[in-house]
Amino acid sequence: MTLVEEIYAANAAYVNHRPKGQLPLPPARKVAIVTCMDARILPASAFGLQEGDAHVIRNAGGRTSEALRSLVISQQLLGTETIIVAQHTDCGMLTFQNKDIHAVIHKNLHGADATHIDFLPFSNLEQNVRDDVAFLRNHELIPKSIDIYGYVYDVATGRLVPVNSE
Repeated sequence: MTLVEEIYAANAAYVNHRPKGQLPLPPARKVAIVTCMDARILPASAFGLQEGDAHVIRNAGGRTSEALRSLVISQQLLGTETIIVAQHTDCGMLTFQNKDIHAVIHKNLHGADATHIDFLPFSNLEQNVRDDVAFLRNHELIPKSIDIYGYVYDVATGRLVPVNSE
């Protein structure tokens, strides 16, 4: 069985065991979580979520500037009142600079130029969480009434560690 066939079969099993009934469109817990796409993070388990509880927005590094469009929709159209920014230890975004990935792309994609793209790498995890929380708190599209919290998720232990934003 191929990987895609395995995923399709798993979905069939999920459909047979999933709770029946339609969930409302807005998330029940009125929270949006921005976290990394890292495969070691299972948001439902890590954050104690059930289907319909939260919007989980994932991207490389769990960067809030890249998640802004989704966060605005989440708040303005679907009523979320809290944002959790959860970046993690041992993140790949800590391992390179833009110039490095630009060179890899240029080499691997036969001269393709990605220098116009900021891949948003960072060198200090806790400071990056603070900066991303500050980005949201200071952005005109994020109301001041929205509660915003920053955490580091430890991939070795599964523990969320609060990051003081001050």
